[in-house]
Amino acid sequence: MSALKVELVAADRKVWEGEAQMVSARSVDGDIGILPGHAPVLSVLVAGEVRIETGGSTESVTIDGGFLSVDQDRVVVVADRVDAGQLAAAAR
Repeated sequence: MSALKVELVAADRKVWEGEAQMVSARSVDGDIGILPGHAPVLSVLVAGEVRIETGGSTESVTIDGGFLSVDQDRVVVVADRVDAGQLAAAAR
């Protein structure tokens, strides 16, 4: 199975970048899950959790809203604020 290339970006910094098998978040229309091969989409996100599943582990961050873009197995999540906790420490 191919992997997603994921970028998680806050207004002031890139929080995380890497490969993942799945990304899930809550949009204004409900929960959305992205797997490799997903059709292009642009979705407005509400405050809540974004989960990034990477080879056997799941990373989780809390955002205050933003948007998610998918195109050709590239996922970009942009939010004003991201509470990344341990994820931010792992990305350094």
